[in-house]
Amino acid sequence: NIGYYRQSGMSFDEDDTVLETIPDTHLLGQFLFPHDMLSTKISKLSGGERRRLYLLSILMKKPNLLILDEPTNDLDIVTLNILEEYLLDFKGSLIIVSHDRDFLDGLVDKVYEFRDGHVKEHLGGIQDFLEKLRIENLNELERHNPAKKKEDAVQQAAKEEQKQAAQQSYQARKHLSKEEKKMKNRVDFLEKEIAKLEEKQKALEQVLGNPGPSDDIFELTRQYLENKRELDAKTDEWASLSEKLDS
Repeated sequence: NIGYYRQSGMSFDEDDTVLETIPDTHLLGQFLFPHDMLSTKISKLSGGERRRLYLLSILMKKPNLLILDEPTNDLDIVTLNILEEYLLDFKGSLIIVSHDRDFLDGLVDKVYEFRDGHVKEHLGGIQDFLEKLRIENLNELERHNPAKKKEDAVQQAAKEEQKQAAQQSYQARKHLSKEEKKMKNRVDFLEKEIAKLEEKQKALEQVLGNPGPSDDIFELTRQYLENKRELDAKTDEWASLSEKLDS
């Protein structure tokens, strides 16, 4: 009996009440839905409450195999603690996809590492896994990947070469059309933005590489990925505009 918790895909009847959706008052109370909330309509719930209700809709089916895909995303601390306590007492098997070390610690007894098209099994908990690889957190896995480092270095060198070529081209131009001037202004703006994003990326990498006890790894990772997406988007736009100006 499989229960599958997806990162997305919560679909409820917005006009139904909490109790109509999950007709189990004990389970609702266990997951912080008090009696005075049972008649509340789904449409009135917050995002965190809806996520909690989605989790309950899976647990109430009493699965003996529970698959959780990044379960800590968008859950508040209280709900996370409740979920962890529930899972520690869970009698079936758990398959968890997660980058959250704190959540996995003490909860799993086997780790599967996916890298370079291969799957490697590690017996033991998440702490044993990290000690075997001599790293402190899961975010370091990518930085310890030689193939990824090489690919990043090649891409960075190509971008730097392209950037220098574009800058030399700007100096050589004496007469720019109106449209070219707009493009050049945009390129100048992007270069400043890219420099800021690169500095932020370096700062985040330093913290993630050696986090302190008060650092929220999940939040820092989210910021890192969001910053990286913005950096890549602006770099791609910069490269596209530079190519047009060079042609």
